[in-house]
Amino acid sequence: MTEWRKSTYSVNGTDCVEIGHGVGVRDSKAPATHIALGPGAWTAFLTATKADKLTR
Repeated sequence: MTEWRKSTYSVNGTDCVEIGHGVGVRDSKAPATHIALGPGAWTAFLTATKADKLTR
């Protein structure tokens, strides 16, 4: 069973991104599904996020 962690930036605890170690990410409002990310994709995602390169 995967342990999911919510983002520390989550304000109200309902509109969250959750991270599952070795599994990927999911939306807290739709926990039955997730996006699988390998180590390289996860690193690229974090790098882009920290550099504010993601679009909304």
